[in-house]
Amino acid sequence: MTGSGSAREHWRSAAQTRRSAAWVDAILPFYIAFGPVSTLIQLLILNLNGTVIDVALAISLFNAVGVPAALVWGFVTDRFQRRKIIIVGSYLATATILVAFLFASTGYMISLLYAAFSFTTAASTTPLNLLIMETERKQKWATAFARFSMVTSIGQTVGLVLSVGWGLFFSLTYLVVPLAVLSVVSAALSVLMIREPSVVFERQAIAMNKPSFFHRILAVPVFFLRVPRLNDFKRVFRDIKFELTRQVPILYFSIFMFYLASGIFNTSIVPSMQANNVSSFLIFLVTTIAMIVQIVSFRYAGPYTERKSPVKASVGGLVLRSLGYGFLGVSLYVISGVFFLGPVLVLYPLAAGFAYSIYYTASNTMVFNTLHGGRQGSSLGVYSALVGVATLLGSLASGFTSFFLGYSATFIIAAACLGVSAWLASLLQHTRSGVDPPT
Repeated sequence: MTGSGSAREHWRSAAQTRRSAAWVDAILPFYIAFGPVSTLIQLLILNLNGTVIDVALAISLFNAVGVPAALVWGFVTDRFQRRKIIIVGSYLATATILVAFLFASTGYMISLLYAAFSFTTAASTTPLNLLIMETERKQKWATAFARFSMVTSIGQTVGLVLSVGWGLFFSLTYLVVPLAVLSVVSAALSVLMIREPSVVFERQAIAMNKPSFFHRILAVPVFFLRVPRLNDFKRVFRDIKFELTRQVPILYFSIFMFYLASGIFNTSIVPSMQANNVSSFLIFLVTTIAMIVQIVSFRYAGPYTERKSPVKASVGGLVLRSLGYGFLGVSLYVISGVFFLGPVLVLYPLAAGFAYSIYYTASNTMVFNTLHGGRQGSSLGVYSALVGVATLLGSLASGFTSFFLGYSATFIIAAACLGVSAWLASLLQHTRSGVDPPT
């Protein structure tokens, strides 16, 4: 009887766990819709006779809106504590914006809609992360976030595959229609499958748990627990003069250079392929391959980082990414036209997939280690502000360097920025875990 009762209890517990986690499937259609939008927006602008500067302005506006969006929706989430309403509203608003792209006849209209897209998609990020922690037992959080990451990654990959097929047979302009439908499907599934939790957490809980922190930063790399003040920046960077306390400011400077380089490179890679007569179908294919390589690489990045140490893994990822950017820049001096697709198919997945997964895992392990000194809000605010500014500056600079100096120079500049980032990260070699928690 005891064994039978224990088995029934185990079965009920497993069934309850499956029911509590089932809502994660509701987000899959939304992430299918989300996956191809960044590439699609750039191609739409270029097809309207826009230049790389127009693309840069659109991406810069997207990034600029992302910072206040993270602040606004974070505070809304804490204030109203209604997860389902925010998530469903985000998906419906996103669907509306996607449909509105059908009526955008200029690059400027597309840029404004893309900025609105940035604001609405940011709304669901924090509630989703909190919902996992509120609907799963604590010992299941790591598993639940792993599944959450798998669903979002699969969704974005499927979306890119859909775009490859669509770009082969149909006009890119109408791709937003199935994407909008998918977003509406996620909204409907969320209404049916998500239940408001009986116990709610504040956003600070995300920063205290490594799996939730990693997934939140991967979704949107800016995360504010409160608005950073000038004194917060002074506190973080005043210790750079002293060897024993300079780890955090050096780490933050290194991350700043990484996101500056990423903004420079990522803004110009799609226009560079389009300028070399690579078709939209093939551009989506390149992005899809890079995403698949990134997903596979993330499976091994964690154990690799633990084996090598976060600092060594971070430096290795930065050097590899820098080489990928640099060789792409050099290749443009000797290869033009559709033959440019060759080095892109090799080097872009290497940089955006393999190297990124290693660096992301290692660097965010170090950032997470800095958040346990009683000042998580201020430290995370400074980190997020630096990431936001670096990404914005990088995307802005990219358009002008590519337009006036060429794509080769732009990629080489991005590679140089990553070299500086790697050098700064190497200065942390003497610490055991990368960065010691601040005192």
